[in-house]
Amino acid sequence: MGFMDKVKGMIGQHGDKVQQGLDKAAKMADSKTKGKYSGQIQSGTRKAKDAAEKLAEDKKKDGGDGQGGRGQSGS
Repeated sequence: MGFMDKVKGMIGQHGDKVQQGLDKAAKMADSKTKGKYSGQIQSGTRKAKDAAEKLAEDKKKDGGDGQGGRGQSGS
């Protein structure tokens, strides 16, 4: 199992927590910059969420087992 397979698996299992973490990081960054970069932070957060959703979808397409659709036997 490669690194990206592990990432896809984790995002697939914990997608809601990933989304919450991105929101929390964005809020903190916006607070620290006093709103100066709100547009860029929102854009980056949106792109990160879209990428996370895409990775989760890719995992489902690969068979949802983290094995690239090969199942437990690896064949």
